[in-house]
Amino acid sequence: MDSMIQQYLDDLHGKRVAVIGIGVSNTPLIQLLVRAGIDVTACDKRPREAFGGQTEALESLGVTLRLGEDYLDGLDQDVIFRTPGMRPDVPQLLAARDRGAVITSEMEVFFQVCPCRTIAVTGSDGKTTTTTIIAELLKAAGYTTYVGGNIGRPLLSDVEGMEGDDIAVLELSSFQLMTMDQSPDIAVVTNLAPNHLDVHRDMAEYVAAKENIYLHQSEEGLVVLNADNEITRSFAPKAKGQVTLFSRRQELEKGVFVRNGTIWVADEKGRRPVLALDGILLPGVHNVENYMAAIGALNGIVPDEVIRTFAAKFQGVEHRIELVRTLDGVRYYNDSIASSPSRTAAGLRCFAEKVILIAGGYDKHIPFDPLGPEITAHVKKLFLTGATAAKIRAAVERTPDYTPGHPEILEYSDFTAAVLAASRAAKPGDVVILSPACASFDKFKNFAERGAAFKKIVYELESTGK
Repeated sequence: MDSMIQQYLDDLHGKRVAVIGIGVSNTPLIQLLVRAGIDVTACDKRPREAFGGQTEALESLGVTLRLGEDYLDGLDQDVIFRTPGMRPDVPQLLAARDRGAVITSEMEVFFQVCPCRTIAVTGSDGKTTTTTIIAELLKAAGYTTYVGGNIGRPLLSDVEGMEGDDIAVLELSSFQLMTMDQSPDIAVVTNLAPNHLDVHRDMAEYVAAKENIYLHQSEEGLVVLNADNEITRSFAPKAKGQVTLFSRRQELEKGVFVRNGTIWVADEKGRRPVLALDGILLPGVHNVENYMAAIGALNGIVPDEVIRTFAAKFQGVEHRIELVRTLDGVRYYNDSIASSPSRTAAGLRCFAEKVILIAGGYDKHIPFDPLGPEITAHVKKLFLTGATAAKIRAAVERTPDYTPGHPEILEYSDFTAAVLAASRAAKPGDVVILSPACASFDKFKNFAERGAAFKKIVYELESTGK
């Protein structure tokens, strides 16, 4: 076992550890701690019956469980692992810290003990696709690559198998970054726009969390920033290490930019074309930006020819403008990952024709006004469902270019009913896209479950002979 992770686990012996949240990210952590002989209490707000047989399996390993509404009461352990979605300033955590407890997270410990290079991606939109592109390019170039963070699997339990020449690629959310005091070797910020304001106090706190991805780098670090985004561009002067900017809108003296339909790189070795835009299989200008961010991170690490070969074949990540099927001349796309207005706007711009849009969901308290003009410009029929339906309707109807019926707006309380209604309204040549502009938590566990539900409905549609 790697000496750093072994030393960390050895230091926990004789201490009591609490892990808050028994979910995808923390279950492997619990198992790792138990295998190392650590006294573990696992805490979760859900009742026992919500876990099936998982609670019995954990208890058979010697884990103490604290479940239900009072799961945070009596936190008196020496080390407490916070689940990523929990604010670090909830009263019970603050009280535990005042008593001398160490409050940490799986990701924070991973950065302490990881023996190899790290590349991490954050942003409001494009995180997962950019992270996936970077990881797949590294694999194609022959690197042993680990993918985790907000996607993939938690990587702390993989540390013991990592070698110094490997590379760990991470997608990091604002929740994971809020308390981070270490930064990756290479940091990428795709863009920033209002998001997760249901959890963050305000936009300033959200931006401050994101900045932790690069603020703790050394002089050897690299941060890749979107020069076309006002917020991310402002990060450059604060970086301690190197900065690479990327821009789709302007040529740069140094960085990654588009010229004459090709992505170019300008660095200390000169200027060179890397990837023709028509060589990218993924549709949409936002995916051009995702490739530019990845190229900025991997310049000098992955050969240009590997990038070109990959871009011509890569079809994207599930739930991200994913073509589900074509039926009766209608194309159905699953863009369930679009949990913010800016992400939905980017998806709508991918299509030359006006689309039939299914939108709405959990309210993250993000303003929908910027989405209104995008919908009036790119949508022929709008099917709304979920908690935010009325807010999205109001944003569209306030748009100066909106006239009644353009687009036609219909609301459905039931998700399935909305999808079926959109299907009935579609004619040959139409595009029907689920791109909610909202999180899924009003009706689904996460965006993947929502996307899977959409795909199931679409797969079960029968031809009407239209």
